[in-house]
Amino acid sequence: MGNAGNSVTKKTNVRYVMLAMLFIVTTFNYVDRTTLSIAAPIISKDLGMDAVSMGLAFSAFGWAYTWFQIPGGLVLDKWGSRLVYGWGLLMWSIFTFLQGFSTGFLMLFVLRFLMGLFEAPAFPANSRIAAMWFPVQERGFATAIFSSAQYFALAAFTPLMAWILSSYGWPYVFYFSGLAGILIALIWFKVVRDPHEHKGVNQAELDHIRQGGGLADIGAQKTPVTWANVKVLITNRQMIGIYLAQFCVVTITWFFLTWFPTYLVTVKGMSILKVGIYAAIPAIAGFIGGVLGGTWSDWLLKRGHSLTFSRKFIIVLGLVMSSSIILCNYVESEIVVIAIMSLAFFSKGLGALGWCVVGDTSPKEMVALSGGIFNFCGQMASIATPIVIGYILYATNSFELALVYVGTLALLGALCYLFIVQDIERVVLPGNGNK
Repeated sequence: MGNAGNSVTKKTNVRYVMLAMLFIVTTFNYVDRTTLSIAAPIISKDLGMDAVSMGLAFSAFGWAYTWFQIPGGLVLDKWGSRLVYGWGLLMWSIFTFLQGFSTGFLMLFVLRFLMGLFEAPAFPANSRIAAMWFPVQERGFATAIFSSAQYFALAAFTPLMAWILSSYGWPYVFYFSGLAGILIALIWFKVVRDPHEHKGVNQAELDHIRQGGGLADIGAQKTPVTWANVKVLITNRQMIGIYLAQFCVVTITWFFLTWFPTYLVTVKGMSILKVGIYAAIPAIAGFIGGVLGGTWSDWLLKRGHSLTFSRKFIIVLGLVMSSSIILCNYVESEIVVIAIMSLAFFSKGLGALGWCVVGDTSPKEMVALSGGIFNFCGQMASIATPIVIGYILYATNSFELALVYVGTLALLGALCYLFIVQDIERVVLPGNGNK
């Protein structure tokens, strides 16, 4: 247990090193996801793909990523986050790299599918690691940091990938992100450990985590998964509301991850380089909103507000404000459109506390599995969103209904938290009396 036997009063802060690793890995998780959206306007011409086939290619990741969420959660609870996440990172980076060699729709679809398969454990692992390393009053911030990595990825790397695309061609976008992920996987195996195994953690930090409600020892515990336990998760009203709302939240994310660059090119007539710059602005806003949402939630909690109010108020506010994306249908100015998109993505970031809520509510024996179910429900939108928008574009040759679709789902997510999710509290499995 590292330095657990030493009488050290000043606690170490190794948990923030773990959080930094989560931020870096999640950043490249999203860089890999967005490679196709950046390259799509060129790939669609080079490989002869129309809007429907492009939508299907976008969805390939989602099919695998979604359907392997629950198996991914089971594997995480059995083998732990370090091994499963590390090997997943290595393999999805290899398949990202190989997409640069795609010669047609089928090859691109298969490689995106395989990438999604190995990315499946990523966010359940993020949630599990945050629940292990952080007490409740720090978990909103921790969750906000790794969740906001998706916006940082778009803000920091969209301009870079657009430059690579225009300078060297679309295959090099995939080569760059794939090689970077392989290098990060090697660092992951060197740095990451569970709290009870990490040599740099002292007893004071372990006590800080445990006494604050952190699950520092779940990596040392093995609880058999039974159908009765799973049934508790999928029939609990609170969890059902959280799971449904995540579908709505992810719909907003996947519009930005897939069709947003194409929207700027086709509707606003921007060049690829200009798209790279303009698309980064809503992402920066999303990053700011994400960090603010988690920090604000923890601040409310420390000020004496209930866990329910501290989480739900910010989530509902963010999702309602995200529906402002519909206003883009009524303006022409590029600057105003980007401002509205930035407001929508800022608000989505503000309200993206779902993973924090999962850490707050999941049975301590099944944090990863619960996260897998949560992300399975959410990532159904990674399949639906690109396909639905692709068919809307094919049928109407317009993005207007697509933006209405995205904005409406944001409002439905807010309604789920208002009327289905009640008090936020940890679910207790049958036979366990302690929350």
